[in-house]
Amino acid sequence: MTMNGRNGDRSRENTRAYGEKRSYGEKHTYGEKRSNDGEKRANGGKRSYDGEKRSYGERNAKAPSYTFYEKQPKPEQPIERPLETEEDEQPYLLIGRNAVREAIRAGRSIDRLLVTKEMDGSLREIVGLAKDRKLVIREVDRKKLDELCMPFGHGGKTANHQGIVAYAAGVEYCTVQEILDVAKERGEAPFVIVLDGIEDPHNLGSILRSADCAGAHGVVIPKRRSAQVSAAAVKASAGASEYSKVARVVNIRAAIEELKAAGLWIAGADMEGKPMHQQNLSGPLALVIGSEGDGLSKLVRETCDFLVSIPMRGHIDSLNAGVAAAILMFEKRRQDEA
Repeated sequence: MTMNGRNGDRSRENTRAYGEKRSYGEKHTYGEKRSNDGEKRANGGKRSYDGEKRSYGERNAKAPSYTFYEKQPKPEQPIERPLETEEDEQPYLLIGRNAVREAIRAGRSIDRLLVTKEMDGSLREIVGLAKDRKLVIREVDRKKLDELCMPFGHGGKTANHQGIVAYAAGVEYCTVQEILDVAKERGEAPFVIVLDGIEDPHNLGSILRSADCAGAHGVVIPKRRSAQVSAAAVKASAGASEYSKVARVVNIRAAIEELKAAGLWIAGADMEGKPMHQQNLSGPLALVIGSEGDGLSKLVRETCDFLVSIPMRGHIDSLNAGVAAAILMFEKRRQDEA
């Protein structure tokens, strides 16, 4: 092969040796593409699977089994699947003796009970209650219960089923107005717990338990980005979920505005708030608890009438969300009774 001219043009045979480069300046015409057999085609022209040319947008009479370069259109907004759909698709389990016992006592719709063959005194008591209601009871191996409760454990451990689980109807959520109606029926000043993004179902269950013990009339949770009343939450509530009204709302701020319109004061739990024993928490009140990591969101904090904090004396300056909620609930009750 010889070199000709100052530009370094090379004469070449029809077939170059593998890896051999063409000289500087030798280019294809812009927009042209070369097929494997060396034939050129215009920019935008596509070759069908059998080698036949077609113009841009033209379809072959016999389409190949798959299409090259085809992409799905990008949606304007990401598709988001509601959390409530995911919850409803899972079998709803009541796990543990307290949860099952209180569900039976409350008249909850229960499809069937699964109970271990090795029963002690308290387990026989629950089975007796189930028989009185003529519920379906099946004895199974403990291993079967372990497998059912594995997805609902905490920290990667199997949930402690205590030898019994029950398949029950899904939790019945209510409206904010229905919570206020409960207070009116009791002749009491409304006391409502609002959760701004609690994500741990065990914290949710703990708050439901404390809310029932402190006499709160109901709990408000958001539909998205929040723990729902799942099997794990019911287990953590020790059966209190059977007696607590839970409203699931689309927008927490809108729910707070509804509570304001009903005459409630809105207290947000925040480290920058006034110490709880110096703040008036008596009377109609909604207590807002923020998420475990970030606390109250900015918009919700601005919607609150005032902020309240728990005085700290140790080296750690924060509490678990469930613990903090319980302390503030009982401080509110203390002031009501003072």
